[in-house]
Amino acid sequence: MTREVVLDTETTGLDPGKGDRVIEIGALELLDHVPTGKFFHVYLNPERKIPEDSIRIHRITDEFVVDKPLFLDVAKDFLSFVEGSSLVIHNADFDIKFLQHELQNINIPMLDLPVIDTVSLAREKYPGSSVSLDALCKRFNVETTNRKEKGHGALTDSLLLSEVYLEILGGKQPNLGLDSKLVFEKDGQNELSGKGTKIIRPKPLTKRISQIDITKHQEFLKTIGCDKAWKNLKLHQVLS
Repeated sequence: MTREVVLDTETTGLDPGKGDRVIEIGALELLDHVPTGKFFHVYLNPERKIPEDSIRIHRITDEFVVDKPLFLDVAKDFLSFVEGSSLVIHNADFDIKFLQHELQNINIPMLDLPVIDTVSLAREKYPGSSVSLDALCKRFNVETTNRKEKGHGALTDSLLLSEVYLEILGGKQPNLGLDSKLVFEKDGQNELSGKGTKIIRPKPLTKRISQIDITKHQEFLKTIGCDKAWKNLKLHQVLS
């Protein structure tokens, strides 16, 4: 089974060499191109001011990140999540450049993983056409209302990109090879990431997630503006 991680970052600017930093990481797991519901998401304190030009794009403010963890605090969890996977990234050079710089700052070995750049894939398949994420979402009728209303977000864009990536590959969801009566249930999630999924028994066990946790999860998705994208991927089923 092939494991891929769709990944996106938001940053304070365009050049880590000039002091720009990562302020959000969003990533989700695909197995044989199918989203499993397992994800990694964190906002970061960049230890610097966020320029107004950047805030207008992602709407992440200094006040919002002041109490968020440093990259150092989440680096091990992040590397554990992506370990052994190919990374699927839109305009990969940009995100990899920033992540490598963050790792270098804390003396952790740089990422050495296969990278699939969906910009390159899209240019090969649709020469002469715009290959921005918005343009590709429009081409494939992927809902982007929340992105337009609330700004860019790393987890939101990862969700959108996972849909776009599947369409670029041909738009056919691989057969999971499972009995149609079997469904997936999410084990739960901690502050940084969703834990994996598992197959439910024919007679379901008592749910491990309370209604309060489900409600909090739904409110969180609305807060970051990716509730519709989540539903489009049918990831909400793992919590139902």
